[in-house]
Amino acid sequence: MDGGTLPTWALYTAALLASAAILMVLLASHRKKRPPPPPGPRPWPIVGSLHLIGELPHRSIHELFRNYGPIMQLYLGSQRVVVGSSVEMATEFLKKQDLVFASRPRTAAGKYTTYNYSDIAWAPYGPYWRQARRLCLTELLSAKRLDSFEYISVEEIRRMLAYLGFTKMQVKQVDSQFEQTSTKYR
Repeated sequence: MDGGTLPTWALYTAALLASAAILMVLLASHRKKRPPPPPGPRPWPIVGSLHLIGELPHRSIHELFRNYGPIMQLYLGSQRVVVGSSVEMATEFLKKQDLVFASRPRTAAGKYTTYNYSDIAWAPYGPYWRQARRLCLTELLSAKRLDSFEYISVEEIRRMLAYLGFTKMQVKQVDSQFEQTSTKYR
């Protein structure tokens, strides 16, 4: 080795370290900065924030609203939920940002039981869901189709009332009320 030159492995190591540093700086500068999550109570393992929801959930959420403000983050088990508990937040979620929040959460149950979210109940909002909904409304839930199954509804109501202990006279009264309301809304 001469006194003024570095060994070859040192040059390669320096070049590798410089490349890695440049790559890390580029990745860090291009990474999207996410806004901080909304405030909320610190979740417990497994149960999340469920321990804070009492017998009257609307009152429990109102108490949390007083502590954390109109928008907060709760964990229901391991599922993160953002709660908007004011009129302004509800308007923001349901009117202004409706397309962002219109889809359903993707779960393993939906993926494996409905052939990769192909069922209308699990499908994410988009063109496929809109087409499936249109088909359901025109073919399965049309007035003509529902009328064709009315006898099944009447029979099921009669069975349920008999099971609950209603007398035949009371069942006839319910039948007449059902007929009046069913013809009123057609």
